[in-house]
Amino acid sequence: MNKESVDSTEKLILEAAKKVFIEKGMEGARMHEIAEEANINKALLHYYYRTKEKLFFAVFQYAFQQFLPNVEALFKTGMPFDQRIELFVHQYMKLLLKNPFIPLFILHEINRNPEMIANHIFQSGVNPRALEQIIHEEIEQGNIRPIHPRQLILNIISLCVFPIAAKPLVKRIIFNNDNIAYEKFLDDRETEVIQFILNAIKIK
Repeated sequence: MNKESVDSTEKLILEAAKKVFIEKGMEGARMHEIAEEANINKALLHYYYRTKEKLFFAVFQYAFQQFLPNVEALFKTGMPFDQRIELFVHQYMKLLLKNPFIPLFILHEINRNPEMIANHIFQSGVNPRALEQIIHEEIEQGNIRPIHPRQLILNIISLCVFPIAAKPLVKRIIFNNDNIAYEKFLDDRETEVIQFILNAIKIK
């Protein structure tokens, strides 16, 4: 099997696994269902990924790798801070909406094995220290009000993640199970989060 064929098969498996994980969750997903979705036999699936856990983390890292190149501009360019916030929220919301299994999986596993989750996030290339440094510099230059960088980072992540991670509860309590209203809310969420954060940190 040549490299191009291997890459093609692996991508096919990852896309199929992502679909099944979204529909069934980590615990509900079965390897044979993923093999069927990818239109391959189970033996070939196990050749690439011996366990469901290894396959999930491969999908997890694959999703983050699509996200990371798009936010490199946060650390490599001199764009204004408000534009950096907009870029980060835009790419993060895009990642979450395309891969809603990520926050659900993290919340499920966070108490069971937080070290494993942290290691996989770090291996994906996430570097919160770099973002903290940018925030410190903006405060020192008087561009934003004093706020602990970690507070700001967690505020942004929480505002983006919660409506997706708590989807069943949010739909039931806030939207009375109106799926159309909930989807419209998510469409508007990016703009709302950006404005909320910028209004909170701007100099009065």
